[in-house]
Amino acid sequence: MVKVREGDLRQLAILFERHHVRLYNFYRRLTGERQVSEDLVQEVFFRMLKYRHTFQNDGDFITWMYHLARNVHRDRHRKWKNDTLAVAAEEEPLADELHALDRMEQREHEELLQRALARLPADKKEILILSRYQELRYETIAGLLGCSVGAVKVRVHRALNDLRTIFFQLSGEKSK
Repeated sequence: MVKVREGDLRQLAILFERHHVRLYNFYRRLTGERQVSEDLVQEVFFRMLKYRHTFQNDGDFITWMYHLARNVHRDRHRKWKNDTLAVAAEEEPLADELHALDRMEQREHEELLQRALARLPADKKEILILSRYQELRYETIAGLLGCSVGAVKVRVHRALNDLRTIFFQLSGEKSK
């Protein structure tokens, strides 16, 4: 990113290749929409180019990139307030040894989890996506959100508790 900031714009293609899938997955989980997610990724890289002068040598690129990504998402959300945010169901390969009934139960469980995640407030959904799906370190998330690592841990814990409560409400089971 330092080279891009200094004017070597060809280096942006390398950054795109390294990070566009990660950003796409982030947006896909936030919006549930393939086309919107692709558009938002493009907007992030456009803003990287536009605001390249704001990147600091001592800063962490991933934190800066997600800062831009969150702003892009927030701007889109403000523009399209009536859009409903859904979380795309994650398709994971299933082990061959699972029986048809086990696969069906697993799919239902995953769909229920995605529905529960979609019902979380935006800030709690975002912190779970960043920490669990994007696998960002708490230190990176703390830098992104402008808070302490301890605060991130508390927010993740609270979001997981809320997710668990919603999950069990949707499933009709009692929380353990």
